[in-house]
Amino acid sequence: MARVGVLLLNLGGPERIEDVGPFLYNLFSDPEIIRLPIPALQKPLAWLISTLRSGKSQEAYRSIGGGSPLRRITDQQARELQSELRQRQVQATTYVAMRYWHPFTESAVADIKADAVDEVVVLPLYPHFSISTSGSSFRELQRLRQADPAFSRLPIRCIRSWYDHPGYVQAMAELIAREVQECNDPTTARIFFSAHGVPKSYVEEAGDPYQQHIEACTDLIMAELSRQLGHGNPFTLAYQSRVGPVEWLQPYTDEALVELGEQGVKELVVVPISFVSEHIETLEEIDIEYREIATEAGITTFRRVPALDTYPTFIRGLADLVQLAMAGPEVNLDQAASLPTTVKLYPQEKWVWGWNNSSEVWNGRLAMLGFSAFLLELLSGKGPLHAIGLL
Repeated sequence: MARVGVLLLNLGGPERIEDVGPFLYNLFSDPEIIRLPIPALQKPLAWLISTLRSGKSQEAYRSIGGGSPLRRITDQQARELQSELRQRQVQATTYVAMRYWHPFTESAVADIKADAVDEVVVLPLYPHFSISTSGSSFRELQRLRQADPAFSRLPIRCIRSWYDHPGYVQAMAELIAREVQECNDPTTARIFFSAHGVPKSYVEEAGDPYQQHIEACTDLIMAELSRQLGHGNPFTLAYQSRVGPVEWLQPYTDEALVELGEQGVKELVVVPISFVSEHIETLEEIDIEYREIATEAGITTFRRVPALDTYPTFIRGLADLVQLAMAGPEVNLDQAASLPTTVKLYPQEKWVWGWNNSSEVWNGRLAMLGFSAFLLELLSGKGPLHAIGLL
């Protein structure tokens, strides 16, 4: 029987307060998160951003107990998945590779080689593909594979996305149904899907399928939820966690909550659709920040659907995905990381004036370029701002 290594990909998170700064540095050092026209400025900018944001981020992590539970939950998911696969007579060993914190991808690859598995199935714990999540993790694996002859010879099958898999859709609908049934009026409670946002330019310029995946997934979940409940519910989809000067996917979660309050919505069931584990964006951003916004907007019931974590229906769905990947045609790393169009956000083909999508991209780029020049002058101690006495 073939020995299969199942590699789970995730973001990672600081487990202690003192880890927050280094974690943010790793995050913003990734060009898939912040794209700069001058690559040499990537790490200095990452240092500056992580330094400036560390204090606020540390406060957020203190509010949820002092660190992220993401590694602990992902390790639990890996153990449950391994157990489920072995009960199905699949000789599988699971490994966890975090993109921006321990255990890093290099560590997982070293463990895979040490265990001498026969093949690897790569399973990102992101249901919906995006440049900045699955794409970044796949490309990190590509880099390691190109630099390691032993790893490059190991057969790899990749699961690119699984937002439409029946096991995932069913698990989400089951957890949502539980919260809906606890509302004062289950038939009118509004389902509020909050997905992690991405810059709009990723979708419009690079062909990132993330928005399409999220929208299709929302429709599938609502159809399954209606089947389970026996009635339909109104729903809203919005995007959270935007940063920087460029336009991100809209509507934004905070603004959508205010609008619903103005419309007289009273009961809200909030669904963290793009997250399969509890972490800072569910426990602090949704549970604390957005709950406060909703309350101030007049929403009286704010029920948050828990993340999937190790929910049995979800774990069985992940096992189904692994078995399907093993039985189906091979999807290699190059195929998994590919996009419909080349990811080339710099430079734009032409200048566009006005406040439209194209100029919005340029506005963000110019702001970043100006900020990069400011950073360079700050580090070098020379430049026009020093000459006129502003620095």
